[in-house]
Amino acid sequence: MKCGFVLPGGDAQTGGDMASAAENAGWDGLFVWEPVWGIDAWVTLAVAAVRTKKIRLGTMISPLSRMRPWKLASEALTLDRLSKGRVIISVGLGSIDTGFKQFGEETDRKTRAELVDESLEIVTGLWHGQPFNYSGKHYRVRETKFMLPPPPVQKPRIPIWIVGAWPKAKSMGRALRYDGILPTIAQSDGSFARPGVEDVRKVAEFVQTKRSVKKRFDIVVEADNTTSALKQASQFAKAGATWWIDSMWSQTDKMFTRKGKSKVLKKIEQGPPRAD
Repeated sequence: MKCGFVLPGGDAQTGGDMASAAENAGWDGLFVWEPVWGIDAWVTLAVAAVRTKKIRLGTMISPLSRMRPWKLASEALTLDRLSKGRVIISVGLGSIDTGFKQFGEETDRKTRAELVDESLEIVTGLWHGQPFNYSGKHYRVRETKFMLPPPPVQKPRIPIWIVGAWPKAKSMGRALRYDGILPTIAQSDGSFARPGVEDVRKVAEFVQTKRSVKKRFDIVVEADNTTSALKQASQFAKAGATWWIDSMWSQTDKMFTRKGKSKVLKKIEQGPPRAD
């Protein structure tokens, strides 16, 4: 199982510093969140790319329902070529309490799901090259010959991880069409909960049964920071998780202070738990 760390915040220079430290400490991936308004995730990841050589770099998550899909396709393509093929995109509907209403973004869950589905088809279609045309409920794209970029380094595409609500059929089906799942558990009251070990085992069994394409498919879990990291990572690895993601969200509001950055850096420098 691979181990990653998601930064709780900070500027682009901090992202580069943390990425370099994470690579030196043996982490397999470094991820940044993509806010409605704030420090740009892709600029931060670009700094991280030029400061590192092998660590995977990505978003956690990209709320695609409020984004122009051709812009995300461009950003990921640019970073993939800059990093020589080290990009991973994590995609979800996004949490509406992060500024969606304040900036006039769509908040209806069904509509956001439609936007995500169409956007994913456009992103992957553009990566495959021209001619590309698309006609959906929300988006129309016609082929273009204007200043066309080269393709991504990674084949058949840049990996895309999808937030999947277990056991909702439509949400799980969306995840299965791509390259990995960040499972969340749908509760009867409409809320969502972090998956436990048994939940991950069920998701892994579902993926093995339902996925027809026999290539790598990641199951990504985030640490809850309430138990021993090594014990927790080991349990999830045995259940079928392929990535274990650690974080320090308690430091989000402190990442522009020396003390806050120091705490996060100390945790990164301790290195990841190795459950395999």
